[in-house]
Amino acid sequence: MARPTSGGRRVHTGIESSGAHPVEYRFSHARNGNRHLLVVFANFSAEGGYGWSNGVFDDLRSNILWIRDRFDGESAYYLCRDMDFSVEQSVVNLIGRVLNALGLTPDQCTLWGGSKGGSAALYLGLRYGFRNIVSLVPQFLVGTYVRDVHPRTARHMLGEGVPEEHVRALDAVLPDTVRSVPDRKANVYLLSSPQDEQFPVQVEPFLPLFQDYENFNFVLSDSPHISDHTTVTRRNVPLLMGLANFLVDGISPRFGTVRNGLEEVGADTSAIDAYLRTTTLVRGASFPPPVLSRPAPGEELRADGVRFTGTAPGAVRVSLWEDGKFLGTPDVAADGGWTWETGHAWGVGEHCVRVFAVDAAGHQSRRAEVRFSVAKAPTAPIVSAPAQGEERAADDIGFTGLARGAVQVGLRERGVLLGLASVGPDQGWSWTSPEGWRPGAHVVEVFGVDAAGVETASYAVRFTVTAETARTSARWPSPERDFADR
Repeated sequence: MARPTSGGRRVHTGIESSGAHPVEYRFSHARNGNRHLLVVFANFSAEGGYGWSNGVFDDLRSNILWIRDRFDGESAYYLCRDMDFSVEQSVVNLIGRVLNALGLTPDQCTLWGGSKGGSAALYLGLRYGFRNIVSLVPQFLVGTYVRDVHPRTARHMLGEGVPEEHVRALDAVLPDTVRSVPDRKANVYLLSSPQDEQFPVQVEPFLPLFQDYENFNFVLSDSPHISDHTTVTRRNVPLLMGLANFLVDGISPRFGTVRNGLEEVGADTSAIDAYLRTTTLVRGASFPPPVLSRPAPGEELRADGVRFTGTAPGAVRVSLWEDGKFLGTPDVAADGGWTWETGHAWGVGEHCVRVFAVDAAGHQSRRAEVRFSVAKAPTAPIVSAPAQGEERAADDIGFTGLARGAVQVGLRERGVLLGLASVGPDQGWSWTSPEGWRPGAHVVEVFGVDAAGVETASYAVRFTVTAETARTSARWPSPERDFADR
């Protein structure tokens, strides 16, 4: 089954059942043809049992495989159930099958996890030869940790009664793996913090084990924003996302042992604040904002009738914006006046345009704004008669209809104005030509004119004048000649 994440990335859910233990997983395809797999192991508090599944990886290009640590209803550190390490084999089987299906190798794979997931990523990554390992605040002494902090998990992994020999055996699993790996070319990235209460026991004593690794990298995050084990990773998400993007793009950074954080909370900013005030781009009272003459506040305008005018003394130009979008930047004349039109029709509805002035040095004034509205243009008139396609006698042709929002109706044929008719209070209008109509086909465009003199769209009515009933005494006007003389 597939479902989209909040960022639109499709995630497939499934269960790998070919091993001794069913393994639940989620998978998301790579973007833009990326050839890498990121495998994510969960911490104890991960929502739904899937770590880093809150959308933080939505923009990552690689394939992503999230593995749930749930075996017979309880966490197992992806390792064992009653000291039976077939759980580990089932997890590795899932990763291998996904890699094979993608046509990838362990060199094109990154194992990633925090806390419990960090221990799993480090252990499985080193034991099975995966190229990249990102281990965040892991526990090296897994047996001791689950016995002291998660007793239910301890019983599940170590057996009822949590025998001490099982605790010691599980404590040795990760340190012994780090010591015994013959090929030490893995790219290992370890994150911890002196503010993590687990650091002195679970991480610090084991750092020397990595001294012979070709690319071991350790970030000690010493930040006042870290209060305990649970906040170390949160403080370092930007750094970690940068690392993830490097790794899935085939780049393995080398930075060794580094220390980050060291923020100074509540630092004195008075010096920089003073500097910013003296060099600020936006001036204060010494450089007033532009004054807008038109449009007037609240004015209703037609779509093609919006024109800005105003004054901006001391400015060389003004800049106009709407909803964060740049509109234009007209020059300011020597007398301080300026004017600007957009060159195209404005959208119907409310508008708020902000304007600021710019002086010769590039300094800006404070913003001024004007709110106005653009009215909907009147629709084309309705023509009741003559009907479309109708045949009528020349002495029986009169135009009638409705024109909502208009004060006049005009009629044209072949671009020549035939006449104008007033619109009554009931929005009705009528017009009869003072001249006769020549026999044959006619196309007359009927348009409205509003109170501001703006024309509406036109409506074309087609009809035919029959020669048999035309008045023989009529002079047939030529639109190209006679109507032009009216």
